[in-house]
Amino acid sequence: MINPESLRAEFQTRYGREPRIFRAPGRVNLIGEHTDYNGGFVLPMAIEHDTFAAAAARDDRKIRVRSVNLDEAGEIDLNQPEKKMRGSWLDFVEGVARVLERENGKLRGADLLVASNVPTGAGLSSSAALEISVGLALTEISRLPLDKVRLALAGQAAEHEFVGARVGIMDQFISALGRKGHALLIDCRNLQAEQVPFAPKDAAIVICDSKVKHKLAASEYNTRRAECETAVEILREFLPDIEQLRDVSVADFEHYGEHLPETIRKRCRHVVMENERTLNVAEALRENNYTEFGRLMFLSHASLRDDYEVSCRELDLLVKIAGNCTGVLGARMTGGGFGGSTVNLVRRENLDEVIEKISFEYERQIRIKPSIYTSGAADGASEIIL
Repeated sequence: MINPESLRAEFQTRYGREPRIFRAPGRVNLIGEHTDYNGGFVLPMAIEHDTFAAAAARDDRKIRVRSVNLDEAGEIDLNQPEKKMRGSWLDFVEGVARVLERENGKLRGADLLVASNVPTGAGLSSSAALEISVGLALTEISRLPLDKVRLALAGQAAEHEFVGARVGIMDQFISALGRKGHALLIDCRNLQAEQVPFAPKDAAIVICDSKVKHKLAASEYNTRRAECETAVEILREFLPDIEQLRDVSVADFEHYGEHLPETIRKRCRHVVMENERTLNVAEALRENNYTEFGRLMFLSHASLRDDYEVSCRELDLLVKIAGNCTGVLGARMTGGGFGGSTVNLVRRENLDEVIEKISFEYERQIRIKPSIYTSGAADGASEIIL
């Protein structure tokens, strides 16, 4: 874990000044996969892994930034033309700075030192944690405070424009607005959000990083979006008022789904049923019904595997191993698919043996040792007062 005091001391050594320190968490999505770009519902929680940004204002308009993790540095001059899509982590920093300045007023230059313990490549949104921590730091030291929803939107816009990733709003939203002991039910169409209590004493969230990422992910993501749009076009003949698959109810699908080609029908069925599952999980959490939550997790994974076809051998194996462990209430892939992580709901009394069994069996069969994390639901972005 990163010690903010150590980051502060390193900043003082490097820049000779006293910084303010800000943090933003990564996230795991409990349920609601591939629903965001269909205007639907997602239910993520912030995790207990953060990106930290130590920051102090400068008298000029330069942002000097160094990554502790990568031991790399860069400089952005806000008085110079924008640079986009370098293909490095600096795109996230410049992107959020430029979008914030465009929408919130002229920023001051800054010295920044960033460090993170959010695992990269695991589908836990290390990029959003970087965007939100840096965005919060830049606005606060420039005395241009911004509400958390607008901060999240700035992070999303930065990723669209400067990184070239057409991400939904979920990652930045939960990183900015998470609350300890709660998951966040987000309506991805209107950005209304509800804090849903999730602080079980006898269960824990376990995240298993498969350590694989197949090259299909990006191209298949675009294909799935196109298939969902095709489904809407066809169904609009029978449901003229629909705009996105979010507008198609389970009853609508059962009545009109037969008009869709087989592959399109499967994609549509996943989205329609996943929205329903997400709302039902939120209700289960309100009632502390973790057995029902777990049941719906398993159903979600089966749908992602069979109907949406974005899982892979490694993720399926992790879910299968977990399902055979005593004390596992639910398991599913989380994130875009074709690699990344699974999320598991595990009884605390069985936690150690479940982690040991998943790690042993996965390594035995895949010859890769997974990384496994436990986390409660954490707070969203904030300043750390030392």
